[in-house]
Amino acid sequence: MLNKKNKKIDIIALFVIVALLFAVDIIAEMVAPRTSLFFSVVKKSCVYALVAVSMNLLNGFTGLFSLGQAGFMLIGAYTYAILTIPSEMRDSVYQYFDGGLVKNPIPWPLALIVAGLIAGIFAFLIGLPVLRLKSDYLAIATLGFAEIIRAFVQWDKFGPLTNGSNLLRGYPTFDSLATDWFGSPKFSSTIALAITVLCVLLIVLFINSTYGRALKAIRDDEIAAEAMGINLASHKQISFIISSFFAGIGGALLAMHQSTIQATAFKSAMTYEILLIVVVGGIGSISGSCIASFLYIAASEWWLRGLDSGSFLGIESSLFRGGFRKVVFSVIIMIIVLFFRQGIMGDKEFSLSRIIEKIKRKKKTPEKKTEKKEVVTK
Repeated sequence: MLNKKNKKIDIIALFVIVALLFAVDIIAEMVAPRTSLFFSVVKKSCVYALVAVSMNLLNGFTGLFSLGQAGFMLIGAYTYAILTIPSEMRDSVYQYFDGGLVKNPIPWPLALIVAGLIAGIFAFLIGLPVLRLKSDYLAIATLGFAEIIRAFVQWDKFGPLTNGSNLLRGYPTFDSLATDWFGSPKFSSTIALAITVLCVLLIVLFINSTYGRALKAIRDDEIAAEAMGINLASHKQISFIISSFFAGIGGALLAMHQSTIQATAFKSAMTYEILLIVVVGGIGSISGSCIASFLYIAASEWWLRGLDSGSFLGIESSLFRGGFRKVVFSVIIMIIVLFFRQGIMGDKEFSLSRIIEKIKRKKKTPEKKTEKKEVVTK
């Protein structure tokens, strides 16, 4: 009964937190000016949160060390952009390739799903030989795949499809969708938040399913999992495909956040950023990845911005110059890694019922001590 009660409390708390997030975002959209960095931080945090959770599914819940997220994001971003550029803009976008191969656009929700599916298909093909490798070898193979994909996308032979090394633009973005729906770019960050919450919720449901429990068993002990009848190869393949599917959607969301997309942005440094978010949030914690995503983007692109412009928190100094923000940010990350070695959340999730139980225990412990003292005096 307690477990069911705790689950109900946690589910209610989750819905309340999500509702508060939407309420804060909507109020900010109505009150704050459009030039505020808050909205850009929210949109990029949503993108990185989804990709970090997808990476955590593979690295934290399955125990596979993959570094190919940037490659799958690239596939998703280009698939979305190619399929949604309006017909009247294709001649100007594909000006060096006679308007490109794809002539008719498809609706953006369908393009998001197709972006994830194409990334999943690539993951299936790559996973057949690569998932036989372990630890560092798997990381090197997936990292090599990401670099190869980036090189192929920029190759002129694929120009009629990918536009080569040129920019892709004109596709639907968060701002353009908000303008079409609400008559202004307001609530564009709300759209990003809604899509991210839906995708993360699907990942959480998968982790709590029988497949998710099997993945955790593989992570803890492969030999014991195989002895229990779990097919290691198929479950690893499923985890790899689903992780890549949501990484592809994350890449499409990144394209929606930006007005243009280019392959040069999807370098290995992007994968390292996402890996850092997973480690800081806690390997094996979905809520940790979401919290760390916002903290990482907000600190690097918003809160510490004054360190590059000469004034920070009302303090003016010649020390605050271009690049100093990265130095301070690196020191903060080092401190977090030193004092929170398992990340902010570790391998646990945010649980209101657990917090309530801890508070109750703290209230009970002093009473027990006083009772013991009375017995000794008697």
